[in-house]
Amino acid sequence: MKKIITFLFIIMFAFGANAASNPFMGNAQNQIAFYLGQGVDNGYIVPMPDKPVPFYIAQVKYSQPASFFRMPARVSLNLAETAGFGKKYGWNWTDFTIPIFFLSGDTALLYGEKWYAGIGSGIGMQAQENDRLGAKLLFEFRLFYGYHINENWGVELYAQHFSNANTAEENHSYAFFGLGIAHNF
Repeated sequence: MKKIITFLFIIMFAFGANAASNPFMGNAQNQIAFYLGQGVDNGYIVPMPDKPVPFYIAQVKYSQPASFFRMPARVSLNLAETAGFGKKYGWNWTDFTIPIFFLSGDTALLYGEKWYAGIGSGIGMQAQENDRLGAKLLFEFRLFYGYHINENWGVELYAQHFSNANTAEENHSYAFFGLGIAHNF
C-alpha cells in the first residue's frame, strides 16, 4: 500500500496543466486555503463520523494547478496543527497536539461549472512520534467536495485520514471531517 501511494503521489507532480481548465482554481495560477476539522476515532481509510473526539486540525494549504492522467488536479504544500483536549475512547487526545508538514496532490474526478469532487493523497512528517501512530512519517488520504462562490473564493467539505501505512508497530490513524475556504489568485 505504501509503495502504491508513493507512486501515485510522484505521478501527480509529473504533469503540468493549463489553469483555465482546472476546476479547483478557474483561471488563477495559485490557491491558498484554510481548513478546520473535527477528529473522529476511526481507523478506516474512509472514516465514518460516528465517534467524534476532542481532537481538531487547523490547516493552511498553498496549491498550484496540475493534472493527473489528463484529469484536473492540484499540488499543494500543507502545514497543519492538531489539537487534542482530554480523554475519550481510551486515548489521551492532548498527547496528539502535534504540527504536521506534508506535500499532497488532489484530483477532481467529477466537476461542473461551479463544483468539483475528488480524492487526494499526500506524504509528510509530524513533529514527533506518539503511541497512536508510532512514526513521524505520515501518509494522507482525502475525499472532498468543493463549490465556487465566485471566481476568487470557494468552499470545500472534506474527510481526511492520516496513517503511517504500517511502517511502524502502532497504526491507529488520525481522521477528520471538516470545512475549508479557498482563495484563488
